[in-house]
Amino acid sequence: MIETWSLGKTFQRPPWPFSMAFRRLHRPVRALHGVTLKVERGEIFGLLGPNGAGKTTLLKVLATLLLPSEGGGRVNGADLVGEAGTVRKAIGLATGEERGAYWRISGRENLEFFAGLLGASPRAASRRADAVLEIVDLLPHAQELVGRYSTGMRQRLALARALLADPPVLLLDEPTRSLDVMGAERVLTVIQRLAREGGKTVLLATHALGEAARVCHRVAVLTGGVVREIIAPAAVGEEGMAARYRAVLEVVYDAALPAVGLP
Repeated sequence: MIETWSLGKTFQRPPWPFSMAFRRLHRPVRALHGVTLKVERGEIFGLLGPNGAGKTTLLKVLATLLLPSEGGGRVNGADLVGEAGTVRKAIGLATGEERGAYWRISGRENLEFFAGLLGASPRAASRRADAVLEIVDLLPHAQELVGRYSTGMRQRLALARALLADPPVLLLDEPTRSLDVMGAERVLTVIQRLAREGGKTVLLATHALGEAARVCHRVAVLTGGVVREIIAPAAVGEEGMAARYRAVLEVVYDAALPAVGLP
C-alpha cells in the first residue's frame, strides 16, 4: 500500500536573494537518506523519533508536497513523482498543527466547504460531512462554531477533513500533539477503529513511545533522516520497545550522524 526504496530528500540553499530568508540553511541538508519501507494494507505503521528526525519530511514526500531528491516510492500502486495526482486522491493528510479550519463557522460548515472543493454537490457534501463527523465522534457538536471547540475536538475535525474523500491511506503527523490524556485517547481510538473496521492504511508520525507501542502494528525508529530499526510492539512489549529505542538513540548520538534531520 505504501512502499519506498532508497528514498532521500536534500534541501539545497536557495540562490540569492531568496537565501536571505533562509540564513540558517548555510549548506545542503540531507533530511532523509536511504529510507526503504513497506506498509501493508490495513496496517498502522509508526514513525517514531525525536524532533528533527525527518518524520514530517517523509510524510510530505509521501503526500507529494515535496519531491524526493533520490530513490522513489509508491502509494496505493501510484508513483510519487510520475503519478502524483493519483497519489493525492489516495491519501488523507492530517497534522497536529492543523490551521485549515475556519473558526467562525461550524464544524459541519467547514467540512461541507472542503467537500465542495473536492467536487461534491451541496447535498452530497452535507451527507459526507455528517458521515465523517460521526466517524470521529463529533456529530453532536456539528453545529458548534469551531472557535468553541477544544483542542482535541479540532484535532478530530482535522481527521474528519482528511476522511472526506474516503481515502485508503491516512498520513497523520503527530495527531495527538498538545492534547491531554483523554483527548489523545479519543483520537487514538478513532485511528484504531479506522484501520480495524474501515480498512485504512495509517502512517502515524509520533515522538510518543507509549502511543506508538499502543496502536501501531510496526514502528520504524527514525533519527537523522535514517531508519535505524523496525520494531513490532506486540512481539517485544512496551518495555522491550522502550529499551530498544533508547539503545538506538544512544548508539546514534554517540557517533557522528551521517545525516542532519529537519522537522
